[in-house]
Amino acid sequence: MAPTPLARQTAERIVNHLRERQVPQGAKLVERKLAEHLRVSRSPIRSALRLLADDGVVGLAERGGYTVLRPPEELPAARTEADDTEQLYLRIAADRLDGNLPDRVTENGLARDYGLTPAQLIRILRRISGEGWIERLPGYGWEFQPMLTELRSYQDSYRLRLAIEPAAILEPTFALDRTAIEEVRAQQRRLVDGGIWTIGNAELFDLNSGFHEAVMRCSRNTFFIDTLQRIDRLRRLIEYRRSLARDRAIVRCREHVEIADLLLADRRREASAAMHRHLTTVSAEKATADDDRG
Repeated sequence: MAPTPLARQTAERIVNHLRERQVPQGAKLVERKLAEHLRVSRSPIRSALRLLADDGVVGLAERGGYTVLRPPEELPAARTEADDTEQLYLRIAADRLDGNLPDRVTENGLARDYGLTPAQLIRILRRISGEGWIERLPGYGWEFQPMLTELRSYQDSYRLRLAIEPAAILEPTFALDRTAIEEVRAQQRRLVDGGIWTIGNAELFDLNSGFHEAVMRCSRNTFFIDTLQRIDRLRRLIEYRRSLARDRAIVRCREHVEIADLLLADRRREASAAMHRHLTTVSAEKATADDDRG
């Protein structure tokens, strides 16, 4: 059985307690005292200690209970609340993608099922709402919005992008927003220079989709712009799971830089052709990745 959010959070709190109190290696841990200190029942303490035993932080004592196996300086680094919130956000995204969450949820239900603090709940709901895959209901609760979860519809979205994104660059209304393109080019350049290895899938998706949307906005065609933004909202969750391996993703970021350079040099026809090659390659790579998963 998978550990509960409460067990994971309690395990983190125990590690923080051991580090702050400089509990020496070999010291015995008493469930009752830990429960009193952390103000939780003994049940999550037991579950948390089992998790820490699996991680080699504590071990079974000869006469029952647990002892500390590592000195304070070798304990796992403390996680910040931001780290925890990001992981909880990604768990909710994965559960929604897997069909493990109903279309309608309540704040109390989410807080209970994922062990969210009030602050985490507010931040996660605000983020999901801003990304467009959940909306508050008029009365009570929240409703998830339709997303791309099937391979066929996912591939169809790339075929639509192939039709509109290169064409948008050649629109007669196209007017280069030099500041915006220079900004997204700089973001992509930082990814190429090593930043891609330091961020998660969610941030990488935002940076890459932000590049494509910045180019699309230059078309001044509201139908093209609205269509791409809608596609990006729909494919957000599936992209978290189907993201390219980073060694291939960095090549696609270089292609973004190339497209930006062509636009900044007013070589629109070449930029349009480069955009078509880029989307064709990404679509093929993601389809291959799905085939590899069986």
